[in-house]
Amino acid sequence: MEIINKKDDQQIQGQIDAINQKLDLLLEGMKLQQQKREETEDLVKDLSIIGNDMFKTAVVELDKAGVELDTEALAGLGFKVLRNIKTFYELFEAIESANDFIKDVGPIIQDVGLTSIGYLHELERKGYFEFMRESGKIVDKVVTTYSKEDINLLADNVITILDTVKNLTQPNMLKAMNNAITIYQHMDMENIPEYSLWKAMKEMRSPELKKGIGFMITFLKSLSKQEVNN
Repeated sequence: MEIINKKDDQQIQGQIDAINQKLDLLLEGMKLQQQKREETEDLVKDLSIIGNDMFKTAVVELDKAGVELDTEALAGLGFKVLRNIKTFYELFEAIESANDFIKDVGPIIQDVGLTSIGYLHELERKGYFEFMRESGKIVDKVVTTYSKEDINLLADNVITILDTVKNLTQPNMLKAMNNAITIYQHMDMENIPEYSLWKAMKEMRSPELKKGIGFMITFLKSLSKQEVNN
């Protein structure tokens, strides 16, 4: 019987100890809350004192500056701020979102900037900018050399000019012009032989000259037909 009573006493004592432990925690929490409340009250008092001093100082300074403080307007402003507190909150949220966006995009913009700088440096190294500067001189020369009427004539005939350039850049035309230029470059202009009429008549019997004369006659006849058709 004594053993049972001792066991019951131990259980009761354990429960009491647990209750005491919980009470200690509860009291400690209440103490912390009381401490925080006192700190908050002290902070409010300090802020009230500071705010009161700031208000008095502001009133004095405004009075010195000749500014009349409209308390009703100030109160109205305060009420408007309170009524639009949600708007201010949304504004701050938008600012924070924009700030986060800038933080996220910043490295990307920096990388794009560095890539662009490298690309521009490469263009500068290859001479693109120098070429554009010199091209500007060409344009300036054209503008100062040709009149407005010349430009109008150019505009009227630009299709004909482009067609001519297109025809000149055909492979067969380029080959013919290249052959003519090559032959001209290899000719000794200071030692061209002289031909008498008799010698020229003899040369006209050569296949090369006959072919050349045939080319000239065919070319002139085709040119005449083209002019008639136009």
